Amino acid sequence: MARSKLLSTLLLYPLSRLYGIGVWVRNRLFDHGALKSIKFDIPVVAVGNIAVGGTGKTPHVEYLIETLSAHYNIAVLSRGYKRSTTGFILASPESTPAEIGDESYQIYSKYGALVTVAVCESRVEGINRLLELNPAISMVLLDDAFQHRYVKPSVSIVLTEFNRPVFKDHLLPYGRLREQRAGLNRADIVVVTKCPADMKPMQYRIFEENLNLFPFQKLFFSSFHYGAPVPVFPDFCREVPRLNMLPSDTHILAVSGVDNPRPFVKQLRRSHAKVKLTRFSDHHSFSASDIERVADKFDQLPGRNKFILTTEKDAVRMRYNPFIPDRLKGLIFYIPVKVRFIERGDGEFADCVEKTLKESNLFK
Repeated sequence: MARSKLLSTLLLYPLSRLYGIGVWVRNRLFDHGALKSIKFDIPVVAVGNIAVGGTGKTPHVEYLIETLSAHYNIAVLSRGYKRSTTGFILASPESTPAEIGDESYQIYSKYGALVTVAVCESRVEGINRLLELNPAISMVLLDDAFQHRYVKPSVSIVLTEFNRPVFKDHLLPYGRLREQRAGLNRADIVVVTKCPADMKPMQYRIFEENLNLFPFQKLFFSSFHYGAPVPVFPDFCREVPRLNMLPSDTHILAVSGVDNPRPFVKQLRRSHAKVKLTRFSDHHSFSASDIERVADKFDQLPGRNKFILTTEKDAVRMRYNPFIPDRLKGLIFYIPVKVRFIERGDGEFADCVEKTLKESNLFK
């Protein structure tokens, strides 16, 4: 193990330094105006992160939708990661996860009546197209756009995960950071996500001291709140399991295609059921052999009290998967997740976003 780690350091650390030079140069070009950032006439809120992988961006975007949609006509724009299409696409009732990406599809399926959802690799082009199609749009939420500096946001919100803080990480490919920690200086608000609900005062201080934010920057802490299981295929479902009332002999096959499934699995294990995890890569598109593997693992679970539980994002892709056998569809459920802010309340976070928007507008 020690030898493998040494070889990894010798091979990846020099590449990490070269990568860091490239990122530093690019950021300096934006800072000095050689590369242009466009400021739009309506508020643009960018939600992103410094590290690759799941920090919980989609639930936080959903939180902003629920908080701000009463005051703004919101459009949500992302690149549509791992979609099969290119260019600008406006989400519609005919859209599929393959066409607009699983995260955009999830947002549209939940909030399509409240917001406009679109995908485009170029955020500048995407915003312009949105405003052409609907001039009444009064705010744009950019999903995963902190490094997309061609748009100058009114508010930048950066997420860092509790168990993978930026101050304990390194640049790609040696670590998981997309850019140097100094990139946090561009953020207006930093949110430490996936925190334990019972965080200790010392844990707050560790983040406050190590992040060492400027006085103008605000720091918040959020946790996930998991809801009751929801059937992925409701037409096939006869009974929805209640996690707090499962018999002790219940077995759960957890199927996850997210970057970090630990909070999800931890939540399932609170039910006292026996949980077995089958893990895939982030945004994984389940093939016929993948589903066969899941079915085999499910069949190997003992007893009759058994279910398949997955994440909300995975459920989006499963619902359109043609390889899932009918015999399993009534036994597959997902766990919805919402964001809750701890220490400081939800209202304070929403007020902070609104205040930052107003201050940004004053100094346009």
